Amino acid sequence: MAIVSNTFQTYQAIGDREDLSDIIYNISPTDTPFMSSIGKEKASGVLHEWQTDALAAAASNNHHIEGDEISFGSVSPTARINNHTQISRKAVVVSGTQDAVNKAGRNNELAYQISKSSKELKRDMETTLCLNQTGTAGATGTARKISGLASWIQANTSVGSGGANGQVGGADVPGTARTDGTQRAFTEAQLKNVVKQCWDEGGDPSMIMLGSFNKQKLSGFTGGSTKMTSAEDKRLVNAVDIYESDFGALTVVPNRFSRSRDCFVLQPDMWCVAFLRDFQLMDLAKTGDAEKKAMLAEYTLVSKNEKASGAVFDLTTS
Repeated sequence: MAIVSNTFQTYQAIGDREDLSDIIYNISPTDTPFMSSIGKEKASGVLHEWQTDALAAAASNNHHIEGDEISFGSVSPTARINNHTQISRKAVVVSGTQDAVNKAGRNNELAYQISKSSKELKRDMETTLCLNQTGTAGATGTARKISGLASWIQANTSVGSGGANGQVGGADVPGTARTDGTQRAFTEAQLKNVVKQCWDEGGDPSMIMLGSFNKQKLSGFTGGSTKMTSAEDKRLVNAVDIYESDFGALTVVPNRFSRSRDCFVLQPDMWCVAFLRDFQLMDLAKTGDAEKKAMLAEYTLVSKNEKASGAVFDLTTS
């Protein structure tokens, strides 16, 4: 097919308007399942402290003769536990010109960048809270760090060969992150064993938190899965969102920001985030033709009693 001579086409045209959608598409995940499932409290110092206690073991020989002199056993003191606070922040700077020009997808550049940074900050905090790291007190030129979830879990665990639990908690407990062991396939026997350990210690776990690969593995467990066909919409349901254990039902929650090699068995009311400074937006000094803002939080993770929870560590991830 021939083109008529001297036809003016878009290839030669100058001044055609851009076809740029007025919507910005962003599918980056913003869910924070661990932080959203646990409590919140106020911290009043950079070293946040609390106490834990435990009952004496149940005795089967608590019987005495009439008129016997009463003897007194030793009293165990409470355990004083702590965690350092950590400062996490995001900062934005937008020139006056960029805020003034006509933009696609947003009216106010500064407001858009602040909104984006607040979501990024929460993702950073979720990642930090789940880390395998022990707290550090910090110093001039050295930032404080919190002890993360993976290093808190000590009592109820299943670990790979060479793996060892961390030690965190207080002045009398040396702070060490857990030692990762040889990775192995996730099995239902490992999960059932950890749930049992939690229950034996007095816990009442209600949540299983793990990465996407091992979430799919768990959906294949025969003891907790429900596979059925719906005659109405012809769907095959082959997933587990509630795992029915011998000690109660646990909600299965995938987490994009926890370590994919860890599967946590949690009692959420035994964990909380303590804020020394809750989320805040700070106006920074104007030193040029630009607006500066910072989003900041200062916080720590509180393990009210880690024996209520557990973890299957050192799992394969692919």
